[in-house]
Amino acid sequence: MYLNNSKIIVVKIGSALLVDNKKKIRKKWLSSFARDIKKLKAQNKKIVIVSSGAIALGCKKMNYNKTSLKLDKSQAIASIGQIELMNLFSKTFTKFKMNISQILLTLEDTEERRRSLNAKRTFENLFELDFIPIVNENDTIATSEIKYGDNDRLASRVAQITNADTLVLLSDVDGLYTKNPKIFRDAKLIKKVNDINKNLKKIYIKGVNVYGSGGMQTKIEAAKICQLAGSSMVIANGLYQNPISKIIEKDNCTWFIPKVSKLDARKKWIISSIAPKGIIMIDDGAKKALKSGKSLLAAGVKKVLGKFNKGDHVKIIDKKNSECARGLSSFTSDEIIKIMGHHSKEIKKLLGYVAKSEVIHKDDMVEI
Repeated sequence: MYLNNSKIIVVKIGSALLVDNKKKIRKKWLSSFARDIKKLKAQNKKIVIVSSGAIALGCKKMNYNKTSLKLDKSQAIASIGQIELMNLFSKTFTKFKMNISQILLTLEDTEERRRSLNAKRTFENLFELDFIPIVNENDTIATSEIKYGDNDRLASRVAQITNADTLVLLSDVDGLYTKNPKIFRDAKLIKKVNDINKNLKKIYIKGVNVYGSGGMQTKIEAAKICQLAGSSMVIANGLYQNPISKIIEKDNCTWFIPKVSKLDARKKWIISSIAPKGIIMIDDGAKKALKSGKSLLAAGVKKVLGKFNKGDHVKIIDKKNSECARGLSSFTSDEIIKIMGHHSKEIKKLLGYVAKSEVIHKDDMVEI
């Protein structure tokens, strides 16, 4: 039900789904997964894939045992495995006439405002070009991701950045159980979670595949992020062929229901940001445009107060000094001073490079 109504879907694949315990690549499974993605694309849904597997594929190529790797060697193996991983996706998805791209991210990239804003624009442009972004954690420099296997939380941040409706975490279990189902026969699947409390946090299942490094705990942390961001999240068994179709048809999985709407979550994030770094004064025409839900353009800017960078939180005031909105600036304060009062077509000439046409995009702004 949730997937059918979702316009933007982020799917996270664990390394255990790509490489089995015998170091064999699960090519048949990946083809069935690509077929599922093709079906979603046919419904005009925008898809992002967050994939583990670089170290697993690097180990396979070099015939190494992952469990005996030291951290610095893991980073080198990840570098080798990234090429293998993207080649695998490229060959598989090309067969279904789908285009892919690669985005390397760390948790820091998603949690630092300016960098996450740049990432957001990249995702949006790839959607417009009809490419499927394949997001990998940057194992070559992100030591904490390798050490703790926090790709689940990375996926939840990607869902937050892309304003996704649903995050799908494909694992080697059907979902969240009352007990570890691999040990206890009386374990029961929890099909819906509305609130993650302290008791639920203690219920987790460790993955047993040697090529993965995360467990159920990181998935619960990811669910918390999604619930507060207004996105639904599902933990489902990805070992089956056509795993996405299985979720839709059988619904034998665990759904985490968002606590707030996506709009409310984004407003809360912008409004609750630290004290604004600067102020932008706008004219009456721009104020009227903002009230009708439009972006702030350079032509409507009258004055800039304070020094701020691209992506910083700024206050928007009218000519009477009354606050009318807050948002994330697409330009530095110095750049806005150069382009204010000018038409968007003149920005390239004034700044000397191609830039966004909006000073603050409507999606990055909240009316007060």
